[in-house]
Amino acid sequence: MYVKPHVLYAVPNKHSLTYQLNSLLTQEPALEGALAGLSIRSAASGEILYEHLGNARLKPASNLKLFTAAAALSILGEDYSFKTELLTDGKVSFGMIQGNLYVKGKGDPTLLKSDLDNMVKKLKESGIKIIRGNVIADDTWYDDVRYSKDLPWSDETTYYGAQVSALTISPNGDYDAGSVIVGISPGEDLNSKANISLKPETNYITVINETKTVSSEEKKRLVIERGHGTNTIKITGTIPINSKKVKEWIAVWDPTAYALHLFQQSLQEHGIKLLGDATKGKTPETAVLLHTHESIPLSELIIPFMKFSNNGHAETLIKEMGKVIKGEGSWEQGLEVLETELTKLGVNTNTLVLRDGSGISHVNLVPANEISKLLYTIQKKEWFPTYLTSLPIAGHSNRIKGGTLRHRMKETSAQERVKAKTGTLSTVSSLSGYVKTKSGETLIFSILLNNLAVEEKGKEIENKIAELLANL
Repeated sequence: MYVKPHVLYAVPNKHSLTYQLNSLLTQEPALEGALAGLSIRSAASGEILYEHLGNARLKPASNLKLFTAAAALSILGEDYSFKTELLTDGKVSFGMIQGNLYVKGKGDPTLLKSDLDNMVKKLKESGIKIIRGNVIADDTWYDDVRYSKDLPWSDETTYYGAQVSALTISPNGDYDAGSVIVGISPGEDLNSKANISLKPETNYITVINETKTVSSEEKKRLVIERGHGTNTIKITGTIPINSKKVKEWIAVWDPTAYALHLFQQSLQEHGIKLLGDATKGKTPETAVLLHTHESIPLSELIIPFMKFSNNGHAETLIKEMGKVIKGEGSWEQGLEVLETELTKLGVNTNTLVLRDGSGISHVNLVPANEISKLLYTIQKKEWFPTYLTSLPIAGHSNRIKGGTLRHRMKETSAQERVKAKTGTLSTVSSLSGYVKTKSGETLIFSILLNNLAVEEKGKEIENKIAELLANL
């Protein structure tokens, strides 16, 4: 759908830029039958320089995380951290906890198996050798709704669709909470089964290995599936004998139970004997605090969150904002807090449809002009440098700096001049952020492409637009 673009403000090479953008939007085959929302502003004045369907509500995909990140920094603050606590309802004497031990999660999406190990070490160092009662996992800091409203069933087993819990474990420093890394390596001999590994190592997951190692001339064909409502992962197919290790992130079923299982494993590994059971429950208000683990601050968490577009972080932050401001860690309350904060940041929330914090819902609707407006208004906030640093940098070879843009716009005028958030859903592609032009001006842009037959074509269009802006 093409609507005549509206140019409101003079810029260097304005006529050339307008002509090129108009030509691209009208002549690009991939946009035939699609919708393109485009908003370009001056970072200095906030004036709209160019727009096309700028006020049309479109699916933002992960560009919605721009809203979530800004609200989280504004409400929680850069120094905010998540806590995980060990408490007991019994006395501690003669190396024994005379009661239950509670593992109370408070939303930390960065908690690792090694953190559990360190917490158990602290118990051991304090002289505790036996727990007479039960070990109880407490995830009641948030509600018990594990999936956002519109998460597709097909995403249930993916790391980006993992269940959200106040007590959850990540497999590594990317902090994809509630998932495990499945490693598949070729066997030692032809026709032998592949070698399967899990990170972290755990028997919470049952692996059915129906793979075969084939000759180096044959192709790699692997299928990794986790059964609905189970923690049974079935791996089928072939892997060439000279193949490199294949890694796949798979979401677990019931991340709270998974965290409890790993904690129990840590107790065993460190020689602390559990006489009771491992179960889930709520910590009594009278329980005594034994140890607290604190996560990295939000200023550091926002890096993997935005650079790698981590859905779990987004949804956790929504629930955390709801808990902190409204006293309830739910999507409903968190989204209300998000909307209120966006209003304070100058966004017209009356024109938004917000269903989650990550953008995974196809029901989310946001105009490009509102994204560019947010990116303008937050520049004066004290936390803006942290926010800007979290955005992927086009064509930057360093993974942690380039993020989801590290392989895009290389050897072009936009390389390392564009700092922007990417977004992808089926039929949707988006890119919004900042670009430093050749003349030294900073521009703000938001590109929302919907109803695409091929999302990858959308990335090419976004790259072209970013390069045009960088060349000004």
